[in-house]
Amino acid sequence: MNMIEVNNVSMRFNLAREKSESLKEYFLQMVQGKLMFDEFYALRNVSFNVEKGDFFGLIGLNGSGKSTLLKVISGVYKPTEGCTRVHGTIAPLIELGAGFDMDLTARENIYLNGTVLGFTPAYIREKFDDIVEFSELRDFLDVPLKNYSSGMIARIGFAIATITQPDVLIADEILSVGDFLFQQKCEARMNELLARGATVILVSHSIEQIERNCNKVAWLEKGHLKMVGDTETVCSAYKQIHRE
Repeated sequence: MNMIEVNNVSMRFNLAREKSESLKEYFLQMVQGKLMFDEFYALRNVSFNVEKGDFFGLIGLNGSGKSTLLKVISGVYKPTEGCTRVHGTIAPLIELGAGFDMDLTARENIYLNGTVLGFTPAYIREKFDDIVEFSELRDFLDVPLKNYSSGMIARIGFAIATITQPDVLIADEILSVGDFLFQQKCEARMNELLARGATVILVSHSIEQIERNCNKVAWLEKGHLKMVGDTETVCSAYKQIHRE
C-alpha cells in the first residue's frame, strides 16, 4: 500500500531580479509593473511512491530540493505542477523551532506546539511527563526557548511530535543538531513507530545514518530525481559521485 504518492511534482519560485532599497520601493515597483522576476525551479517533474512501513531516506547536496519536497508532501507548499497524496496523518519535523514561541518557556511551548499539531490540552497533560522524560530537559522547563541551544529545541520538538502514533513521520535534518546519544534515542523511537506500522521519511546529510536506518532512498540532484531504489544501490551510486 502506498502511503505517499508524489506525481510529476514541480515547484517554481519567482526571484526578484533587482534589489529594492526598502519595502515601500518594492511595492511601488510591483504596483507600477516594474518588478521583474527570474523563475527558479526547486523541483522538476519528481515522481515516486513511499509504501506503508518504509523507512525512506532523501539524500542530495544543499539546494537539491529536499526540504522543498518535504514541504510539498506536508502541505506547506502547493506544487506549481503535479500533485502529492498522503494517506493518513503526518507528524512533520521540517523546520527547527516551527510552532514554537521563543519568548515562552519550554513548559508553555509543549502546550503551544502540541496544540499546533492537533493535540488537545487534556492529551498533552496526560503525555506531559513522557515528553519531558524523553527530551531529558526537566531542569530547564521554565527557561524561555530563546535561551535554548538548537539541540535542546530539537529534543523538545521531536519528543512532542512522537508522543502519538502518526501514520507518517517526516524528519528534516532534525537529528543533525543533537548529540550522538540523543540521535541514537531518536533513531530507536523512529524504529518503534515503524514496528507499530508507521512510515518514516528522513532527510540527512549523513549517508551513514541513511544507510543504517533506511530501506529505500531517493536521490535529488538540482531539483531532479536522479535515482530511487534500495538503500545500498542508491547510496553506493551517490558516494561514487559525491565522495565524502
